[in-house]
Amino acid sequence: MRKPPVCSVGGANEVCKLLKSLYGLKQASCQWYSKFSLSLIAFGFTQSKADYSLFTKVDNNSFTALLVYVDDIIVAGNCSSSIASLKSFLHKQFKIKELGCLRYSLGLEVARSSKGIHLCQRKYALDILADSGTLASKPLKLPLEQNFKLTKTSGAPLSDPNSYHRLIGRLLYLTITRPDICYLVQILSQYMDTPTSIHLATAYRVLRYIKSAPRQGILLPSSSQIQLKAFCDSDWASCPDTRRSVTGYCIFLGNSLISWKSKKQSVVSRSSAEAEYRFMASTCSELTWLRYLLQDLCLSHPQTAQLYCDNQAALHIAANSVFHE
Repeated sequence: MRKPPVCSVGGANEVCKLLKSLYGLKQASCQWYSKFSLSLIAFGFTQSKADYSLFTKVDNNSFTALLVYVDDIIVAGNCSSSIASLKSFLHKQFKIKELGCLRYSLGLEVARSSKGIHLCQRKYALDILADSGTLASKPLKLPLEQNFKLTKTSGAPLSDPNSYHRLIGRLLYLTITRPDICYLVQILSQYMDTPTSIHLATAYRVLRYIKSAPRQGILLPSSSQIQLKAFCDSDWASCPDTRRSVTGYCIFLGNSLISWKSKKQSVVSRSSAEAEYRFMASTCSELTWLRYLLQDLCLSHPQTAQLYCDNQAALHIAANSVFHE
């Protein structure tokens, strides 16, 4: 950094004291978010306790929601004048650049129609295929063969695992709109420390599956009920290395899929009922968080959320109000 022109005097041992944060410093992101959030709160917005990147404002019959990621902002509302006043305020404070209606943001493509809103990552998926050299490969209908298991010792270790790390990292971001590959990507991400040739070949097979439908994503229907429904399941002791259970859930708001997860449990479950019960508890935590998020969005959900599980023993344990061991 050079001294500003006004500081023409000074010896070699003198330094400048910064009164504001500079772009690129490690404190810059924290200072930016602090200034931005305080400005929105002063303008009348309320910061969500469930998601600190969400700000909402209710004024008479108008509702405005603002979602921020670093310096990318998405604004939604039911009153055009409230949105216009918000944009005018932000432009005076930060000199923003308006990009119009939401069509592309952070790799997500948004398409609206009479049926609803379609979210996909087509361009991002094609970029992954082009960078990995599989753009001209033959597509596959299934990402993995039935009963196929991966282990740490399968295959020869890669001489340069950086390409595997980068590929899995990009596939993790692709699961934002592709729940169909969430299970496979979480399996492949377990071998980031010592990937082998078999792991890399399986990752390329996932890419060939993505090539069959790069535009596949999520459809949020325009007409749907405000009812939370969750489905959870577990594969008991499915990991051949640690014998831990792999569990997953998907949560719907009416007919819209809004949350999903596939994860290996942190402990070894001694029965299938224990594995199912553990992830039922995790699914309930996600449902509770979503109910708080709906309250911040001014959506009433007075009815109870529905949780579906196919293990009778786990259901009996959950229904028992006395025995909790």
